[in-house]
Amino acid sequence: MGGLLTRVALWATATGATKQASLSGSDPGAHAMSTAAVNKSTTRETGQPQAQRQVLVALSGLLIALFVSTLSSTVVSSALPKMVQALDGSQTQYTWIVTATLLTTTATTPIWGKLSDLFSKKTLVQCAIVVFILGSVGAGLSQSAGQLIAARAVQGIGVGGAQALVQIAIAAMIPPRERGRYSGYLSSVTAVSTIGGPLLGGFIVDTAWLGWRWCFFISVPVAVASLVLLQRTLRLPVIRRENVKIDYLGATLITASVSTLLIWISFVDGPFAWMSWQTGAMVGGAVVLLAAALWVETRAAEPIVPLHIIKQRTTVLAILGSLAAGTAMFSASVFLSQYFQVSRGYNAMHAGMMTIPMMGGLLVSSILTGRLLSKTGKLKPFVVVGSLLLTIGFAGLGTMDHGTSLVFIGVAMLFVGTGVGMTIQNFILAVQNSVPLKDIGTASSTVSFFRSLGGTCGVAVFGAVLARQVAERTTQNHESASVAYGAATGNIFLIAAAIAALGIAAALLLKPVVLRTSIDTTEETATVPGAEEAGSAPRDAEPGPDGRGARGPA
Repeated sequence: MGGLLTRVALWATATGATKQASLSGSDPGAHAMSTAAVNKSTTRETGQPQAQRQVLVALSGLLIALFVSTLSSTVVSSALPKMVQALDGSQTQYTWIVTATLLTTTATTPIWGKLSDLFSKKTLVQCAIVVFILGSVGAGLSQSAGQLIAARAVQGIGVGGAQALVQIAIAAMIPPRERGRYSGYLSSVTAVSTIGGPLLGGFIVDTAWLGWRWCFFISVPVAVASLVLLQRTLRLPVIRRENVKIDYLGATLITASVSTLLIWISFVDGPFAWMSWQTGAMVGGAVVLLAAALWVETRAAEPIVPLHIIKQRTTVLAILGSLAAGTAMFSASVFLSQYFQVSRGYNAMHAGMMTIPMMGGLLVSSILTGRLLSKTGKLKPFVVVGSLLLTIGFAGLGTMDHGTSLVFIGVAMLFVGTGVGMTIQNFILAVQNSVPLKDIGTASSTVSFFRSLGGTCGVAVFGAVLARQVAERTTQNHESASVAYGAATGNIFLIAAAIAALGIAAALLLKPVVLRTSIDTTEETATVPGAEEAGSAPRDAEPGPDGRGARGPA
């Protein structure tokens, strides 16, 4: 339903900009999205409405893919207890149902990004959606907690691909200067799926004729709809590169390093202590694997994470800012919902509704920021102000306890949401503006990877700190669970405020640049003339009638 609403909203926006042209007698590719069409039409005032409509049509399938992949991570939050109970799972398995998806999503993001620089972006998006569908069906059919964890890991691979490739595909279609105009749609989809996921999951598990399995099955028809829309509407230029080599060893080492680190974060202070041989083995192993990955990346012909991109000042600052914003976004969405349920006594649906000020601030600020960016082209002022608001908002949440005024909490959440809306996409945009089109997939996914890593690590560490403080307050100070949880939540948000302050430093150090109006850093591209991603994979040149030459499409 959410995907249908997204499509309807996009259709309404498009038809509001320009009347629907009659299809009879029109060119078969008139409604196809192509980079050349956007660039050419946006340079003329009379062509802007048509170009905007083409972008919105092409965005419909991408936005639905983003919606369903994000929804899959939020819809299970309120349904997990009944899932584990029905499958006779343990507390450790309860954690791994979530952790498995986070592991594969985070670890595969840079790999998807690198592949997008080598192969068809449209085909890769479709592959990611197919993997997601297979994982969703497997999760819904699971007969044990172990099967569910394995299916969720597969689902996470698809989620990582969909979320990374949607950003990359949009970057390949729209110049940085114009991209801000459409960033509001991305934030809107994220906000709707974040708010609606827990509400939908609670409704599904409480409906007798549905049950928890439909938390996974419900994603399948929406994902299939996105596949159909992508096949019909998305057209991107095909960049063919000779002698393509994939850095499988580097990919394996990076995945192993990140997975080991996240496994440690998931279990530390639980089955084993922070200072234990397990901690030493896992952290030490992750460091050794990371060092080996760096050594391989410096010698690989096509490295998964090109170090020349990581070394750029803009990329380093964007990674730092994205770490701060990602930690803030994930921790706020996770712990605020728990705070309203445990400390304030609201049920899952009401707790989700209480976070509307944060999501509303994210939605409005991202739309307004995007439009202003398209007009001015100046990125730095927005990320500086956004980072400040994010820090102020978390500082306000850091003072709360079980009895804090809901109005005050709502204002603080509004600041947090506004700050996230002004920074979360724009740090990626800063990197996309500084790299050529051939590296845009790798650069974008690298920043997204560190943002996801920061969020995942932040949630795990904050969760461990929260559990420890609640245990100390209830046993030593003899406080009730609601009182202890309220005070402990405020403390972790103070830590989040300190991390968000790093984003201020990163934003201030960014060079003030004007976003370019071209897709690539140069007007000349390596695009094969006439090659487009239409309904099928691009065709290789065919032999001419004499068998010697090559001919293009008729």
